[in-house]
Amino acid sequence: MISDAKKEEIRDAVDIVEVVSDYVKLKRSGSGFIGLCPYHNEKSPSFHVNPRLGIFKCFGCGESGDVFKFIMDQGGLNFNEALRTLADRYGVYLPQEQSTHEEKVFEQEKEGILYALKFAGVFFYRSLIELEEAQKARSYLEQRGYGADIIKKFGIGYAPSSGQALLDAAEEAGIELAYLLGGDLAKKRTESEGMYDTFRGRLMFPIFNPTGKVIAFAGRVLSNEKTAKYINSSQTKVYNKSEVVYGVNFSKNQIRKHKEMILVEGYTDVITLHHHGIKNVVASSGTALTTGQLSTLHRFGDTLTMIYDSDAAGQNAMKKGILLALEEGLEVKLLELPDGEDPDSFVKQFGKESFDDIKHKNTQDFVDFLIAKAATEGRLEAPISLAKVINELIEAVAHIPDIIQRQIYIQHLHQKTQKYRKGTDHELFQELERVLRDRAAQKERAQQRERNKKSVNRYGFNGVDSQLGHALPEVLGYEHSTESAENEIRFSPLDEMDIKGGKFGTMSNKKVSKPHYEKELIRIMISFGREMVGYVGALANEKLFEDQELRLFYLDIIERYKAEQSFGVEHYSRQQSPYPELVGDIFLEIHTASTRHHEKTGVEFKKDKDPYRSVKGCLKALEISYFKRKRAELAEQFKSADLSNKKEIVGLQSEIQKKITDREQRDSEELYPDPVGKKGENQSPKRFHYVMKKDRRKNE
Repeated sequence: MISDAKKEEIRDAVDIVEVVSDYVKLKRSGSGFIGLCPYHNEKSPSFHVNPRLGIFKCFGCGESGDVFKFIMDQGGLNFNEALRTLADRYGVYLPQEQSTHEEKVFEQEKEGILYALKFAGVFFYRSLIELEEAQKARSYLEQRGYGADIIKKFGIGYAPSSGQALLDAAEEAGIELAYLLGGDLAKKRTESEGMYDTFRGRLMFPIFNPTGKVIAFAGRVLSNEKTAKYINSSQTKVYNKSEVVYGVNFSKNQIRKHKEMILVEGYTDVITLHHHGIKNVVASSGTALTTGQLSTLHRFGDTLTMIYDSDAAGQNAMKKGILLALEEGLEVKLLELPDGEDPDSFVKQFGKESFDDIKHKNTQDFVDFLIAKAATEGRLEAPISLAKVINELIEAVAHIPDIIQRQIYIQHLHQKTQKYRKGTDHELFQELERVLRDRAAQKERAQQRERNKKSVNRYGFNGVDSQLGHALPEVLGYEHSTESAENEIRFSPLDEMDIKGGKFGTMSNKKVSKPHYEKELIRIMISFGREMVGYVGALANEKLFEDQELRLFYLDIIERYKAEQSFGVEHYSRQQSPYPELVGDIFLEIHTASTRHHEKTGVEFKKDKDPYRSVKGCLKALEISYFKRKRAELAEQFKSADLSNKKEIVGLQSEIQKKITDREQRDSEELYPDPVGKKGENQSPKRFHYVMKKDRRKNE
């Protein structure tokens, strides 16, 4: 494990401008640099790099972070891989003393296998170009329209048919046989001593990991022999086929820019689409789509457009893939090409513009697509088959982790099937609840404990405010005593609200724009130090925050405050993700209101002239948003509640609405107390009491 001290040494050694310049053409702008964003397509530069803080921020798409996040994103690396990459580049020594002997042996073996695979890739490529027996392979590639540039880019090669050629070349190069065996490049003979090449007389497609290292091969037969069309490398210490997606090393940056990945079936589909300028495309490496592969793809984009062959095998694979992709949290779209066409043949015949056109016009969400398929199969006419189709679609919707998305898709399903069935969407929601209960029962307690454990590990506290239990307490008054123990703050404004027996899942933190008032509250806390943190901490708590990362940020500031530790911009810009990204999002601004006003009038406007007033405005927005989320949760619970619970829920909704109305109608200056000492009196950062507005408690 790399120590924190080494991480800081790497950070200090790295020049973020130099690193980003490998991917983005930067030019100086004020104290920083700007360029075209590598995360999305744009014509005017909105991507800013701040070398002093060591962070970047795009004001077009919202991406932000530090040099580690940037190199992770652009290279498809995990955190430790990014650290080692930057350490190697800037000459920071990373000791290996902490590794056990077994770990060192394992890492050495992996490096040996990767070297053998790289050697094999070069050997197969040169064999394709140089060997006379490879003419059939060259002719095949020429027929497919693949020139020298494509062959070189994708490392396409040829495995000689002798069964000994790679072994002989590797032995001459001094590569240990154990590494050839470890990479499944060679196999032991069963009937005699010795080994033979795994791939013989086949066209070779290297399979790369996201960083571009060869980790496996796929070999395609070139004749009409009665044998498997493709054979792939078996599972090795460097190749886990359930997590590998073919082409992701070539496509990852385009996927980020388009926010979408196109999933096809074959290696040649990927290569042909790339050749014709469609570069956000990948394939599932000759295997059925897996959760591991989808998790890999989700690192680069949120929308998955699936293109499968229209044969029975392709359709079955597509249906299974839809469920897995929905469960991963991806937005799933589907495209069916005209009969007899696959992506490779369609693009060759009609070109990129026609592909883009048919994709734009014919791509459907999974509900529309599966209903259309069922209609062409005549499954929407008979009551029994119609019910089966609807149940299948509800089952698919149940795989979606986001509660709001599930609700929207059920309403969409209701609209699409209204002409085939009578009734409201209430029956569909009831069926969805039943399916969700069944799925939850199947996962049982072990998985629930694991989820809770991950939640605690990730956020440092037991989940989010996600359960309503026995009663709706009034919002507590502010009871802050000057006699409080040193460093103690009593966080009491909003206690958890409950409904008898009702349980609500947390709303997912889908990557969307973070609430500006939540970001502003964090900014003011950090900018104005301990007294401000004490003031905010006494009036707010983490449950108010909708955004999970900002909630984590708030809690960390509070904990560091209580421990009398620093919590400034410099501190958080040097921490691990998500803090540098959040700092960039919160503190980097292109033009503030102050700047624009000053440029136009010559009069400088101070944004934080009255930070306490700003905080009160943020707190008001936080509370209103919090109560609205509770109101939405109650509305969701109402749909499946029995009559007695519905009456109770209506009462609770009324109470919540009163609180929303109260906060919307009253000025924030009236809602929240002023701190003693605001007008210049000295105030200890360790003890607090507040001047209460006279009418606050009676209104609560």
